[in-house]
Amino acid sequence: MSKFKKKKSGEIPAVNTASLPDIVFMLLFFFMVVTVLRDSQLLVQQKLPKGDQVEKLKKDRSVFIYAGKPGAGYEKFGKEAKIQIGDKFTDVSNIKFALEELRRKLRPELQDKVMVALKVDEETNTGLVTDIKQELRDLNLLKLIYITTPGNQLDN
Repeated sequence: MSKFKKKKSGEIPAVNTASLPDIVFMLLFFFMVVTVLRDSQLLVQQKLPKGDQVEKLKKDRSVFIYAGKPGAGYEKFGKEAKIQIGDKFTDVSNIKFALEELRRKLRPELQDKVMVALKVDEETNTGLVTDIKQELRDLNLLKLIYITTPGNQLDN
């Protein structure tokens, strides 16, 4: 009878890399799903006033209007306060068209329940805010929210 001999080599076996592409693609899909992309770039300066009664805003039915002086890199648009809706500067007379476009982008069941969020720099003139509010009244968008930072304005 013959004896069977085992090979006794001291080499470490190679690592199996067959499942490596699967792991890489799973990680890729995971990060694609959980990453939140910014929907608009801020073109105006935003030093928000402080408020002591602050609530969390549901963003699913909100339309944001930003107002303030043009930010860094956008000084070519002047030093006066500007209105930003989405990624564009707009004039008071064009607010109606911009808001109608943003309203159409919302889900159909939320289009009648739109809340307009004003994010206004604390150095912006009240006249501009009044003009924006008048345009919102003309559009029958009466649910208005002012975005502030937590804190008390009197504490300095």
